[in-house]
Amino acid sequence: MHTSKLTIMILATAIGALASNMALAESTLDRVIGSKKLRCGIMMDNPPSGFRNAANEPDGLDVVYCKDMAKILGAEAEVVETPSPDRIPALVSNRIDVLIASTTPTPQRALTVAFTQPYMNFTMGVITRADTGIKSYADLKGKKLGGVVGSTQEQLIDKEMEAGWAAAGSTYTGYASDAESYLALQQGKVDSILVAMGVFNALSQSGQFSEFVLAGAAPLSDTVAIAVKRDDQQFLNWTKQFVWQQVTSGRFAEVYKTYFGEGPVPALAISGVDY
Repeated sequence: MHTSKLTIMILATAIGALASNMALAESTLDRVIGSKKLRCGIMMDNPPSGFRNAANEPDGLDVVYCKDMAKILGAEAEVVETPSPDRIPALVSNRIDVLIASTTPTPQRALTVAFTQPYMNFTMGVITRADTGIKSYADLKGKKLGGVVGSTQEQLIDKEMEAGWAAAGSTYTGYASDAESYLALQQGKVDSILVAMGVFNALSQSGQFSEFVLAGAAPLSDTVAIAVKRDDQQFLNWTKQFVWQQVTSGRFAEVYKTYFGEGPVPALAISGVDY
């Protein structure tokens, strides 16, 4: 009787372990192909990468990339609005299949999710209003600065604050979204924000922020990557191939010019780094 119970327990444990391994082995790639639905986490307050157009429909470079991915996979693209602070949690909690949301890959974030090679490169500019007297990055010392909580720009400003800007009277306010930081600058709550050059061009062309002016470049170039679940090597391999194909086929240049204007298409390669 004792031996029989022990055998049953061993078999039950083995079956449970096998089922668990099979669940872990199922790639997001297989699930998306099977369900014919691809859930993309995208920031919808990040024009021109992600925003809602005049018809209140998701639009932007990141949305196009989601649709391109879905088309190749024979799936329907589902855009899941994912604010900046919720990007990594949304992926980890399985609310989305892939994160296409201007996310900077860092060693800390890579402990939780897996990143592709860069799919976009943002060279940052100093954005201000004509009445602030700011003419360059150096002029930000002693000014009221704004940004998005957790962003690469915020990290740069934090370093500058520690290095002497705070002692010179600089202040910093973090906002939950890019849209909020734009409004803060427009309303005079802050004197300057750091924004990608391409984004500034798009904002200028929109006519919504006519008072914004570019005061030179900031010492920051932000390459961003697509993210998938950390242990999903199969889907990561496929997504990396997708990014490569978008560039080599000319699709990246086409989509970039559609949303960021006719300026030079940024290089995605980094000197001395092999992806």
